[in-house]
Amino acid sequence: MKKLLALVATLTLVFSLAACGGGDDGEFAENPEIVGIESGAGIMAATNTAIEEYGLEMELLTSSGPAMVAALGDAIENEEWIVVTGWSPHYKFAKYDLKYLEDPEGVYGDIENLHTIARSGLRSDDPDLVTFLENFYMSTDELGGLMGDIADSDDDTLAVARAWAADNEDVWSEWMPEGFDGDGATLEVPYVNWAEGVAMTHLVQALLIDEANYSVELTMADAGPIFSGVSDGTKDFFLDAWLPVTHESYEETYGDDYEDLGFNFEGARIGLVVPTYVDIDSIAELNDYVN
Repeated sequence: MKKLLALVATLTLVFSLAACGGGDDGEFAENPEIVGIESGAGIMAATNTAIEEYGLEMELLTSSGPAMVAALGDAIENEEWIVVTGWSPHYKFAKYDLKYLEDPEGVYGDIENLHTIARSGLRSDDPDLVTFLENFYMSTDELGGLMGDIADSDDDTLAVARAWAADNEDVWSEWMPEGFDGDGATLEVPYVNWAEGVAMTHLVQALLIDEANYSVELTMADAGPIFSGVSDGTKDFFLDAWLPVTHESYEETYGDDYEDLGFNFEGARIGLVVPTYVDIDSIAELNDYVN
């Protein structure tokens, strides 16, 4: 079903680009598009602001995440120009050679890290688990590869995470304390329905169940209730805290009541993305390539 929906969205996007007169020979046509995702996404609002702030003679095309990636892949295959809305972590960075365009006006905000936060008392209750969580860290390629496997599969997310773990023991074995055994304890773990959080949380669930003898109950929720749950001790830990910007208000409200175990991913950000062969480096340069 995921692949069918992606195909429908991709065909719609391709026809839309063709109708607008997509460029060839590495140049834009008139009225070039920035290929975006769903209209309600925060990055789309930021991109509309960027178009105004930089005076871009470009239009923002609404599509979907899979359709955006498919259009990006098609352009790269033909070494054509394309500009897309992008964010990290995302599997497209593991799949293609891409770069963010510099944002001198700061429209897209600062670069962030993803942090693991844990309920107060978890360290004293289960020091080996906290050591595991402190050791848990994924590179752009590792997390991007896992996210791509999940996006491309119709299998259960936990099954995909288990398959990734089976192929990448060299990565996660370093996270495991010696003699790590949860002795059947149950953990309550929330996650936000963001691709990186889904991927990381299901991987950790798989490892804690299969390698450390825990029972792990996952709950999907919005960020506010998650921070509240970790701070009041009803949830054990959360892997997808975007700091210091995106979740700053929750950190200010609840930060004294949980423990920050440090970052598990570096360089989370949003912005405009192009293939590395595109010979500009800044959003401000885009109008130089509009015919």
